[in-house]
Amino acid sequence: MLAARTIEILRTERGLGQRQLAARCTALGRPMSNTMLSRIELAKRRCDIDDLVAIAEALQVSPAALLQGPGAA
Repeated sequence: MLAARTIEILRTERGLGQRQLAARCTALGRPMSNTMLSRIELAKRRCDIDDLVAIAEALQVSPAALLQGPGAA
């Protein structure tokens, strides 16, 4: 749940829409739709480690920062 909220906070701080972040993840080799990302942010979909790593890379933070909360990034 903490990672879901952190992803949303960092995404909005960087001025990215869900479609943009999902496109970045897809470009990094982890296919992701904006619907998938929305469900991750709402904690309605499990965030696999592969998803977490791709999202972290797309947001230019470490995967650990997503797990520790917005203050860690």
